[in-house]
Amino acid sequence: MKNAKKLLALVMALAMCLSLGATAFASEGEEEVVSIAGKEYGTDYVELYEQFSDVTIDEVIEDEATGLAYIERDGEQYELGMDFLSMAMVYNCTVPEGGVWETEDDVYATWWRLYIQRWNYLLPEVPLYSNEYYDVYNAQIKGVEEHPTNPYWGPAAAVIDWSSEKEDNSIILGNSTELSGRLRSAAFGVSSPGAGDLDVENLITGLETVSTTKEGGYEVNPTVVENMETVDNEDGSRTYTIHLYDDLKFSDGSAITAKNYLVSMLANCGPVAVQAGSQGTGGMNFVGYEAFNAYDGTNDGDEASKTFSGVRLLDDYTLQVTVDAQYMPYFYAITYAGFSPQPVELWLGDADIMDDGEGVYLTDNFYEKDGDSYTHAQQISDAVWDHSQDYPYSGPYMIEEWNEADKSVTLTKNPEFKGNYEGTVPSIEKIVYKRIIAETQLADFEAGGVDVLSGITGGNETNEVIALVDANPDKYVTTHYSRAGYGKLGFRGDLGPAQFVEVRQAIAYCMDRATFAKDFTGGYGGVTDGPYYTGSWMYEAAMADGMLLNAYDTSVDSAIAVLEAGGWVYNADGSDYSGEGVRYKKIPADQMYDYDITYASIDGAYKVEKVGDDYYMPLVLNWYGTSDNTFTDLLVTGFMENDNMKAAGFVVQQTIGEFNPMLDELYQGALGVSYSGTPTYNCFNFATGFTSAAYDYSWNWRLDPYWFENNSVCYIKDMADVYWLS
Repeated sequence: MKNAKKLLALVMALAMCLSLGATAFASEGEEEVVSIAGKEYGTDYVELYEQFSDVTIDEVIEDEATGLAYIERDGEQYELGMDFLSMAMVYNCTVPEGGVWETEDDVYATWWRLYIQRWNYLLPEVPLYSNEYYDVYNAQIKGVEEHPTNPYWGPAAAVIDWSSEKEDNSIILGNSTELSGRLRSAAFGVSSPGAGDLDVENLITGLETVSTTKEGGYEVNPTVVENMETVDNEDGSRTYTIHLYDDLKFSDGSAITAKNYLVSMLANCGPVAVQAGSQGTGGMNFVGYEAFNAYDGTNDGDEASKTFSGVRLLDDYTLQVTVDAQYMPYFYAITYAGFSPQPVELWLGDADIMDDGEGVYLTDNFYEKDGDSYTHAQQISDAVWDHSQDYPYSGPYMIEEWNEADKSVTLTKNPEFKGNYEGTVPSIEKIVYKRIIAETQLADFEAGGVDVLSGITGGNETNEVIALVDANPDKYVTTHYSRAGYGKLGFRGDLGPAQFVEVRQAIAYCMDRATFAKDFTGGYGGVTDGPYYTGSWMYEAAMADGMLLNAYDTSVDSAIAVLEAGGWVYNADGSDYSGEGVRYKKIPADQMYDYDITYASIDGAYKVEKVGDDYYMPLVLNWYGTSDNTFTDLLVTGFMENDNMKAAGFVVQQTIGEFNPMLDELYQGALGVSYSGTPTYNCFNFATGFTSAAYDYSWNWRLDPYWFENNSVCYIKDMADVYWLS
């Protein structure tokens, strides 16, 4: 892939910025070279996508029986793995001539279907339930049925379409996560911003150039952008020229200009931003980023530049950005043109943004120092936490009061807000946003302490809400939607038996997933066969195109069949499996990792045995379950003590602990919580979601050792992604 080293350097920088305490990321200068037992990455093999990254969708051959995908190159046929498909899905969406594909959406949907089908075969995790979510409202809040929430469009987004019949024309919203106070920029300096912080930020920041729609897509915001010109340049870069309307205003009536759309990005780039606590990656996709990011106020030259060449201020209402060729083509490229306005003074103080014809730059006083410290770093840091009216707001609401004591915020309607991407302006005058406690939320709701409860799920909780609404139809209203995600049995897919596809498939065959889902959700939910949301446009396109998925219907015979085909046909001493107890698999010594050689059950009763020159691995799974969790309780009977699992030759052993220590065992020390220091656990229960408008898992399935350690979603090495050099 073009400029792969640059991109790798970028990902390394991003990985290092994650706020994980003691991390598992490779230290500078450290490089693991052995990533497939006995073989070296870069010497013995590389990734298939790196070798054939120019593949177009019309070259793909699909097996009609299995749904697996292949290509033919140089007289050889290659199976396409998870890495290849995840990369091609977003980077190889060019429409081929003369095919059945008319748009990039069509191409993406086909890649997406092939990706899901591969995932379903590889089964990197076992989906066990997908909830139905219920939202319940005070009936004085009107419009909720006509303008409902969904996984892409929560109450904080939908409220702009609602009205209130309460005496003070207000609504009280809440979230189970406490507001941190980082409201102007919820993601500043953190890897995982709080859901409540993001909600408030989205309420006070608006008039974006590219909007996320209610359907989970992206579109140029016609309320803000008068015209956008897109030019694909000869060198592979792309230039967006964005012409803004000249009637956009902040909450104080001051004009919003092109500078306001660039200030947050520029203030979050370079050494001043890093000193302020930022990741320092603002504008990282644009031409000239590396040089501008390196400029410290004194070193303008070959390696650093005061001027950001790929970002331009053409006039007061026109900005232009050029995306570096290494990030193109990209299916979600429109997001590169997405900017939201912020007050210049909020982020820069007395500094300013200029453009003399070569690109934007910040005035010299931005880089002034007091000793070794940049004086404007404090300005940037303070901006994140500003709750005042000293600086105006661009969203539908503005902060009236921040209550430090109870971490609540009161917002009032912004009279200058022009409208969202549909041209809608809010009618509700005041929003109170506060923390709600799950155990007492329904009582709080009935008492009028909150007007909306969202994401109610589970049999008992849902039954309570439905009973309340049925008994008080004039007081309460409810809506519901399917979850974009699921609870799952996940794996550390490079440790012990969990690294083998036949083992993961056999687990799914042994479990009665439909019954598990019914029991857990109380009948308000079901189960999926892949990582998708059934309400998404690509799922609907894939189903219309005949997506082929294995439902893994419960069958111990099927489980045994795939295990036998995978070589789990031995006893511990190397003799043929007797039909009772634990199965073993023979693995040649040159294919074993050190941590596989020492792999053993939690109690030490079962361990890898060496017989002659070969090793025999027991079909033993070490499961870390979270405490005080109904999901964990159901897995004791549905997984660990499952008669089908025992009949198939499995043994499952369990440790119960809290959530963060469980994650630390999964990430093997990345969180710095309580990792044992020895790779032990390969099964974990938690949940995952697909609520982002961008479905993009590129770079999450790589075999490159660095990427695998720092960016893998399941720690599974899909051998179809290997291109052997010798």
